Amino acid sequence: MAYFLNLFTPETWAAFQKHGAGVSGFRYRQRRMATEEINPGDVFLCYLVRLSRWCGVLEITSEAYSADEPIFSDPDPFIIRFKVRPEVLLELEKAIPIFEDRVWNGLSFTRDLKKRAPGWAAARFRGSLRRISDEDGEFLRRLLAEQGQRQDTFPLTDCDVKQLARKQTVRTTGGEVTVEVPEDVDEATNEAQPLSEDEEPTDEARQSIRIQAKIAQIGADMGFRIWIPRSDRARVLALVPEMHYGMFSDNLPLNYDDATLRTIEQIDVIWLKGRSMARAFEIEHTTAVFSGLLRMADLLALQPNMDIRLHIVAPEERSDKVKMEIKRPVFSLLDNGPLYEKCTYLPYSAIQSIAEEKHLSHMSDTIIEEYEEHADD
Repeated sequence: MAYFLNLFTPETWAAFQKHGAGVSGFRYRQRRMATEEINPGDVFLCYLVRLSRWCGVLEITSEAYSADEPIFSDPDPFIIRFKVRPEVLLELEKAIPIFEDRVWNGLSFTRDLKKRAPGWAAARFRGSLRRISDEDGEFLRRLLAEQGQRQDTFPLTDCDVKQLARKQTVRTTGGEVTVEVPEDVDEATNEAQPLSEDEEPTDEARQSIRIQAKIAQIGADMGFRIWIPRSDRARVLALVPEMHYGMFSDNLPLNYDDATLRTIEQIDVIWLKGRSMARAFEIEHTTAVFSGLLRMADLLALQPNMDIRLHIVAPEERSDKVKMEIKRPVFSLLDNGPLYEKCTYLPYSAIQSIAEEKHLSHMSDTIIEEYEEHADD
């Protein structure tokens, strides 16, 4: 028997219970792990994102299978499914906050961390189906079983209430989409202007350039040609091995109209395969996230049938900000579907982990799917 993480939003937790709490679902990109590593008799430990609470224990009673009957939304992206038997199901106010001392100090991956340290959960809670150690799994299963009997109440904080109010479902001709209207925050919203070639970057800009160079090097290692905006190229090239210089394109080999090309030229990193774009990356280090998302939305508006994978790359502590902004109505109600269905978030730690893979030249770029985070997870 093994323990695995099962992430829910408050909305998908409600939908799961409404449909009988007998089927848990995951994205198609998780099919390999679902079919190869998880077996009947294993256990899902359920965690509520946005509220940071442990909410349930599910015994897995079937092998993984595919089904698209709507359970969690319509259309439903969680089509890789398991039949489950609930051992513990907790309502929101009964779910146990991870920041409770007995929980925080009882888990091996939090006990040595400062509570609410920026990005602490990025690696552990990046996605469902991550293996939980037997020690932590048994601790959580026992704790949740006791709470299932005791039914102690953990009142929702003002912050929790705001988190619950963030999301709304809007019905469109193509089905339901989720939108978020972020509250104003005390954060600079003036987008950083590109540095001139003779301008000395700040420490924050240097970090952004280092990530930009790392993404470019990963793509070059995998055999992609690389596009970097002209204003950034010299600084990026200074940080990659000289043997990769020939992989950088001086011109975009793309046949688009001028408006589309001007938009594409400003994207931080593009991986090119032949005369098409495979992946595009926007790096948002300290800005208000708008510039990268607007550029991605502009690209899809100009070329709605473009087959390209889009990614916003940002520090772990900006994860919630990215996922919240990507669900603004302006991005969720695009004619060709919500931006969050086409654009994912990658934390800096994911870029570092991919860069450390020893055999990148023999790998497919689909490795990114193991690290990317979806705004509606």
